[in-house]
This record gives sequence, structure tokens and C-alpha cells, in this order.
Amino acid sequence: MQFYQDLEAAIGHTPLIKLKKASELTGCTILGKAEFMNPGQSVKDRAALWIIR
Repeated sequence: MQFYQDLEAAIGHTPLIKLKKASELTGCTILGKAEFMNPGQSVKDRAALWIIR
């Protein structure tokens, strides 16, 4: 299990997940960014961090 020293360190380190069905249909590797794994469960976490820094 990974843990971070503070909230700022946790923001933005979201993994890529292969979208299997879309990849099979197109013949390409399609990846989705798992932004829901940010502390606020949103892509907006990155913008909020930039504002408060």
C-alpha cells in the first residue's frame, strides 16, 4: 500500500488504465487516466493545487 506524507504529494500521481474493449475495437492501445484516484476524486485537484501553491 502506498501512502503520502501530505495531501499535496498525493495529487497528480494517478495511473493509466488500459480500456480493453475500446482497444480491441480499434486495434490500438487506448488508455484512460484514472483521475478518480486523486484525493478529491477529480481532475480539478491539479488546478486547485496550482492555485494554493
